[in-house]
Parts: sequence; structure tokens; C-alpha cells
Amino acid sequence: MKIVIIDGQGGKLGKALVESIKKSEIKGTVLAIGTNSIATAAMLKAGADEGATGENPVIVACRNADVIIGPIGILSADSLLGEITPAMAVAIGSSPAKKLLIPMNKCDNRVIGVKTYSIAELVSETIYELKNL
Repeated sequence: MKIVIIDGQGGKLGKALVESIKKSEIKGTVLAIGTNSIATAAMLKAGADEGATGENPVIVACRNADVIIGPIGILSADSLLGEITPAMAVAIGSSPAKKLLIPMNKCDNRVIGVKTYSIAELVSETIYELKNL
């Protein structure tokens, strides 16, 4: 299974996801795609198998990913403080991969009916869903 984690800004969510996936011993390759080099570095340091940065790596990784994981903002152009380009949002949204989208309720994207959870709680729920795919 090819698991693509997309994160931006400081990469805190992506780092926590990589660490948890590795600890849970889910079989597959974890590909860390950062919208900036800081996010990519954080995910690689956490144990991602491979990493890349920027728009084109997002587009390429989404073509053959089995699962894409990231904050819900990765589906919205100009989110993550402008780090998600329109081309990234289209590539992610049109990918045939299963998408595990984490409702961070930041950057003007609010998911109605969803409480605000800590990153640890959101990561735990994401790992549960990933194991059940």
C-alpha cells in the first residue's frame, strides 16, 4: 500500500501521522509530501520512507497513491496560508486514492458538526481508519 501524507507549514500534523503509522506497523510505503521543505524535513525525520517538496510531487504522488492523508484544507486551493495551489487541490481531489482528511478547522475551512480535537486525538482516529481500509 502506498500511503501519501501531504502537509504544510511546520509539518507538525504530518510528523505525528508518520510516527503513528510507523509505530502501528501498518504495511506499506509512507511518502511524505510537504508543501514546503520544513514540512517535508519534519516528516522524513519522523521516519517517512521517501519525501519530496512542492506542487509537482503532489501531482505525481496522487496518480498512484492508495491512500492520501492530510488536513482537509489540501482539497482547497490557496489553503494552508496559500501553500496549496489550485493544481495541487485538483490532483488530490481527482485522485482515485482513498482520502483520510483531517478536520483541522483552520485557515477558513470549518467543518460543521465536528468538535475541535487535539492533533493526538485526530492522529489516533486516522490510524484507526487506515487500519480498517
